Amino acid sequence: MAVRDIIQLGNPQLYRRAESATEEDLPRLREIVDDLHDTMMEFRRKFGFGQGIAAPQIGVFKRMIYIHIDSPLVFINPVLDDRSDEMIEIWDNCMSFPDLLVRLRRHKTCTVNYYDLDWQWRSMALEGELSELLQHECDHLDGILAVSRAIDGHAFALRTQMQ
Repeated sequence: MAVRDIIQLGNPQLYRRAESATEEDLPRLREIVDDLHDTMMEFRRKFGFGQGIAAPQIGVFKRMIYIHIDSPLVFINPVLDDRSDEMIEIWDNCMSFPDLLVRLRRHKTCTVNYYDLDWQWRSMALEGELSELLQHECDHLDGILAVSRAIDGHAFALRTQMQ
């Protein structure tokens, strides 16, 4: 259990695709979940936002996401399916560039299929904010950043300049 450094925008590691986890990885993944939790809670304390973090953001290149809104959720090898044609437009934020907001479009609804920490295959229908959050974190697993999904060249803002 430790607060880890979050890899920041500009570091080429952020563009690296994560590898699938295996059932044999579970003992190590449980330790990583603790680090993801501690790191996100410290980030939240410092910056006032943060509901999800992908393992590659702390230098662990396994396909794993930790979300903590009302309670913790762990997604191992998540796969997004059933993405709606309807899109939502949002200002996205990211722990890897905490002072920057990016305007982009995400699917309004989707389904995530994943393994949990007991290596049980699960499925969850997502909509709105949770759908956007999982899409954002799954992008991290593929080495895709919100800045790459900006709707145009005017889709960037410093958090301190937003009204």
